[in-house]
Amino acid sequence: MQTALVTGANRGIGKAIASALLHAGLEVRVGARDLAEGEAVAAEIGAQAMALDLTDPQTFHDAITDVTVLVNNAGVLWDGGVFDDPGRFEETLQVSVNGPYALIRAALPAMTAAGYGRVVNVSSDWGSFTQGLGGGGAYAIGKAAMNALTVIADRDTPDFIKINSMCPGWVQTRMGGADATRSPEEAADTAVWLATLPGDGPSGGFFRDREPLSW
Repeated sequence: MQTALVTGANRGIGKAIASALLHAGLEVRVGARDLAEGEAVAAEIGAQAMALDLTDPQTFHDAITDVTVLVNNAGVLWDGGVFDDPGRFEETLQVSVNGPYALIRAALPAMTAAGYGRVVNVSSDWGSFTQGLGGGGAYAIGKAAMNALTVIADRDTPDFIKINSMCPGWVQTRMGGADATRSPEEAADTAVWLATLPGDGPSGGFFRDREPLSW
């Protein structure tokens, strides 16, 4: 049985991904900054909870040593101008790029030992140069950097480790708002597909609704 960690899984898309992976037969850990919230969701869906704060790598290194499926879902959305608040800019990059980088790196020994690994980076088409890097400046930069990390990480890891980015679309979450057009479950589908790819599945790509997106 593969062990999966989903970051930011205490609500929204992350919770939907965690629940779907459980139904797919994986052992799942709900990563959450607020452990109490994570424990409540874990109890609800039948998973495990772990405290995980992407701004503090010391909170997760020991807990990821046996993870072979990693879903980097946690995110922050700040709509300010890119030069308005350096602290918020740095936090956005920490959550979108530095934290996922550190998690992937920490998971590599277990994936290498198992001869199996799946990494899903929950990105956005706001991080697509083709689509003009829409949305808040820091958010767009963070997601573009996450996409670049996906490409380079795929290049620098063994072929049996599949690393992909995906865009969930406009989703009914605290971040997306009530007017969004997609449910968390609809958004989770592509992430779950990428997290359970067969050995001949794609790697180093960017997807929405299981179809390729342009970088």
